[in-house]
Amino acid sequence: MSELTSTPATQDMAGLRAIVTGGASGIGAAIAATLADRGATVAVLDIDTATADARHIPFTCDVANANSVNDAVSGAARALGGIDIVINNAGIGAQGTVADNDDDEWLRVLNINVVGMARVSRAALPHLRESRAAAIVNTCSIAATAGLPQRALYSASKGAVYSLTLAMAADHVREGIRVNAVNPGTADTPWIGRLMDAADDPVAERAALNARQPHGRMVAAEEVAGAVAYLASPLSGSTNGVALAVDGGMQGLRLRPVGS
Repeated sequence: MSELTSTPATQDMAGLRAIVTGGASGIGAAIAATLADRGATVAVLDIDTATADARHIPFTCDVANANSVNDAVSGAARALGGIDIVINNAGIGAQGTVADNDDDEWLRVLNINVVGMARVSRAALPHLRESRAAAIVNTCSIAATAGLPQRALYSASKGAVYSLTLAMAADHVREGIRVNAVNPGTADTPWIGRLMDAADDPVAERAALNARQPHGRMVAAEEVAGAVAYLASPLSGSTNGVALAVDGGMQGLRLRPVGS
């Protein structure tokens, strides 16, 4: 039996060092907790680390700024003794059609959601090259592969993340660095909560978002975290260049209307 298959799945990340951007809240916090539960030592990189779990090592990081990213990644590598896993989770949302956001907002969202991932990955690459279990996981979205109304800018940014993931996987596979993405459906996060609160009828908005996914509810942050842990795990050494949907079947299923 190989060393990998003999390792209990619940501790498959024992001894590994991980950084999670946007890891102080929402999906990022769930990811950081799951990696730690499975044995990894975790550094959380976030623009606001006040809510970070005390188990993790916090570093203030603005992924929109190269100096901030370089300082945070270098600090995390020193504190952890290296980096094996990079979770590019930090990002922001955007609403509206292609006409509803000006150039400055387009540049802001793309800078954070896309270039931010490139900055973090670039800074971490020298450390990942020294790892025997190097993995990058990018938080993408159902918006990259399905046309969603009122999400033009957000969808464009996540479409770029999907393509970036494939390109990075091709670039770094022969260095022993795997690159994958997770594509959540509509997740029950603080950002979605704020959107629902701002709606004319928050109850109806929640019902609509639940109904949009075939299993009838929004995706839980912990479900996304489980998928990320699978992609980051050394037990998944042959999984590379994959965008794993966690969307209740939203992308692939075409159900008949209820009652028909």
